[in-house]
This record gives sequence, structure tokens and C-alpha cells, in this order.
Amino acid sequence: MEEYFEANRANWNDRAAIHADSKSYDLDAYVSDPARLSGVVRWDRDRLGDLTGQTALHLQCHIGTDTLSLARLGATVTGLDQSDESLTIARQLFADTDTAGEFVESTVDGATAALDQTYDLVYTGVGALNWLPRVDRWAETVAALLTPGGRLYLREGHPILWAIDDEADPADGLKLRYPYFEQPEPMAFDMDQTYTDGDGRMEHSRMYEWNHGIGEIITAVLDHGLVLDAFEEHRELEWMGLAHMIDAGGGRSKLPATQSELIPLMYTLVAHKPG
Repeated sequence: MEEYFEANRANWNDRAAIHADSKSYDLDAYVSDPARLSGVVRWDRDRLGDLTGQTALHLQCHIGTDTLSLARLGATVTGLDQSDESLTIARQLFADTDTAGEFVESTVDGATAALDQTYDLVYTGVGALNWLPRVDRWAETVAALLTPGGRLYLREGHPILWAIDDEADPADGLKLRYPYFEQPEPMAFDMDQTYTDGDGRMEHSRMYEWNHGIGEIITAVLDHGLVLDAFEEHRELEWMGLAHMIDAGGGRSKLPATQSELIPLMYTLVAHKPG
């Protein structure tokens, strides 16, 4: 697995500077507007509730815009990511906005060893679980990092979306191409462009991803002692997941009307640790 983690770390290190310079992330707007929240956390805000006084761990935090948004909702935040270049940008964003927060460099598998406390909230945003090889190991880590009574909040791209052929002709309908269920070996991709605006190219274009079925995710959460509080599937997505998707407003996309009821695009899962 180490070779896959290292390839993905290099890939995300290349993305970090491109994302920091992009209009999509728009880091300057967080500095000029103390009330600004990321589009991701704006979506989650009502479900997250009041975070005042809570400790929050943001797994796979990238350059920290969602982490900053959690802090602006009142949480004392820690961000964790394996990309050192991403964390450098995140720390600078927090300094530029005069926001308290801690950032730790680690893989998710190494999080319990890298961190010396538990948290009221473990938060994972969209586009994260697909970089992890074992969803059971992820759930074990989350459970270990939660304070008794603490919550897991996960919003993620739906595994049925990850299984769709993103290169197929839209006129032929939605077609499955990739595994829906978790596999021992990853899917390998080569792309030198990232998902934001700008002309930057990634030198380390090789990346490795895994899919995890909804049943596998929920089972892993339950197997490690968490109690499921809510599960909801969504018809909108945080990015343009397929080329023929249309604008849904708020920076999100959706399938055209003829396909909008065929598959979910995202889901939200909320669970808590008894205690």
C-alpha cells in the first residue's frame, strides 16, 4: 500500500498550489470576508448544528477551507492530511485569517498514532473515502478518535457515481464501468489536470483510488460501535462529476431531467459514539 499512498501524496502535493491559486477555492475571499464559509460547509451547516465549544477533527483536510469554515461555526479545529504542501497552504490561510487551529501531517491510517486526543466531531467532506483502501480501517480510526457521545459527519460522492463510466457517450445513457464494491487492488488513473480552473499541470499524474459500497460503509461504521443517526442520498454533486451534468446552483451540478431520478450523486451519513 505504501507505493499507492506515496503516489497519491505526490499527486496532491502537485494539486495544492494549483488549488490555492484557483478561483474555485478563492482563498483571498476568506481573508477579506470573516463570515465566508466554503460551499461544502454551507451545505452541511444545518445538519452540523451549533459547533460552539466543540472539538472537531477534519480528516483529509487538504488546503483547509472547510476546516476554516468549521472553525467559523465555533469549533476548535484540527486538520489532518498526508500532503505537506496542502498543510503549508492551510496553515497560511489560518494565519492570514487570524484563526486558531492545528494541522497534522499523517495518513488516515496513521491518525490515531499522530494525534493525542479524541474529538467531539470527526468530519469528512466530499472526495475523501475514494483515496482510502479499506473502509473498515477508516471506521476503526474514526471510532477511536471520537469522544464518547461524539459524532461522525460524513458527506461523500455516492459509490454508484464512482462506478459510472465517465467517458461514455451521454446519448447512450449511464453505463457502469468501475467496481461498486471495495476491491483489494486500486483503480489506477493518469490525469495531469485537476478539477479546478487554471492552466496548471500536475507532474505526478498517477493516482490510485478505491470504491466502497454503501453497505460496506454503513456496516463498517456499525461494526466499530457507532450508532447510525441519519443517512440521506442527494441528487446534486459538489463538482462536475460527468461531462453532461448541468448547473444546479451554489457551485453544484446535477444530472439532466431525463436522468435525475436514476441514481444518487452524494450521500450524508451521521453517527455517534455511545457514551
